[in-house]
Amino acid sequence: MKPLNRVNTNWSNNLAYIVGLIATDGCLNIDGRHIDFTSQDIQLIKTFKSCLGLKNKIGFKVSGYSGRKCPHIQFGDITFYNWLLEIGITPHKSKTIEKLKIPDEYFFDFLRGHFDGDGCCYSYWDKRWHSSFMFYITFVSASEKHILWLKYKIEKLLRIKTEIHKERGTIYTLRFAKESSKILISKMYYKENLPCLLRKKSKIKKILKIDKKELSGRGAIG
Repeated sequence: MKPLNRVNTNWSNNLAYIVGLIATDGCLNIDGRHIDFTSQDIQLIKTFKSCLGLKNKIGFKVSGYSGRKCPHIQFGDITFYNWLLEIGITPHKSKTIEKLKIPDEYFFDFLRGHFDGDGCCYSYWDKRWHSSFMFYITFVSASEKHILWLKYKIEKLLRIKTEIHKERGTIYTLRFAKESSKILISKMYYKENLPCLLRKKSKIKKILKIDKKELSGRGAIG
């Protein structure tokens, strides 16, 4: 049987973004052919489908984590499957994924996909510091080796420092404070209309707007 070949495996911005999504919320089936992507955000499923030019229908399946029905898309592509294996993504990857072979020029597209899959952005007012507005960007993985690789790559490419926290026994969180987060955001969202999870991008925009307003207020007071 001639292998199916639907996905162009030449590196591009969109392909790097898709690799980030697969590295977090994707799954390589053990049959050696099928790739599955599951997310609670239907918009992200549609973006995944659009970036890869897939014709497959979006379905629903019960999540093994929440027990709720989640939208997902599954497609067969032996060539793409084998390519994913070559760059470091394997079946049952959650706790075994390590470093991935991502070209530096596409790393922040990959990182945006990783963030949309398993990342988080949160903010709060810290009353200990004259009600300073604080916010953080985080990346999560059940694999310590993978989170260490992310830390190494980001620090190498951006010359910023970060810290790793171990939570809930087997979950590792890579956390960036406000100034480092701003640098990361500028790299992940380097232009408009990039494929991304819109609700996270909207949240980041609101956080940056609040931070800018607070800085302006400090300047006026000073």
